[in-house]
Amino acid sequence: MRKSIYTGRYITDNDSDLVVFLIGMRMNKRFAVHKWLPVFKAMRGMIKELYMNKEELGFLSMENYFGLRTTLMIQYWQSTEDLLAYAKGEKHLAAWKNFNQQVDNNEAVGIYHETYPVDKGKYETLYRNMPQHGLGKAIKHIPITPETISARKRLHRDIKHSGAN
Repeated sequence: MRKSIYTGRYITDNDSDLVVFLIGMRMNKRFAVHKWLPVFKAMRGMIKELYMNKEELGFLSMENYFGLRTTLMIQYWQSTEDLLAYAKGEKHLAAWKNFNQQVDNNEAVGIYHETYPVDKGKYETLYRNMPQHGLGKAIKHIPITPETISARKRLHRDIKHSGAN
């Protein structure tokens, strides 16, 4: 499916708290496919579940990146509570249990995650001639105006918008 390109400059509205969650896998031993492939495949079911139940789960959107050894998924969530609740859910717990049984202390594959809660008014974005991407896909995507023409103005607007002086 071809994504629509939004010609011009766009930003996201930053009037909501959100959580940026980075999760990924590293193939420490590329030829140990039988060790890292099950970890890689475990994500498919969880991603499908997230997109099918976005509003109920508090999941906003995600982006995937693949390198030679490392994968990276950037996820956007409405709150830390939503992310932690999903971590206790059936699909995630089953995948985590399976990982621990198969490769817990095996050097062939590694996983990582990082969680960043971000307060409203504390983030700034810019997209030019892009399909909706990243936060621009996860939350309200709006054209730049004279009041938001520069990063300084967007951040200043963010400070005023969040109630600080």
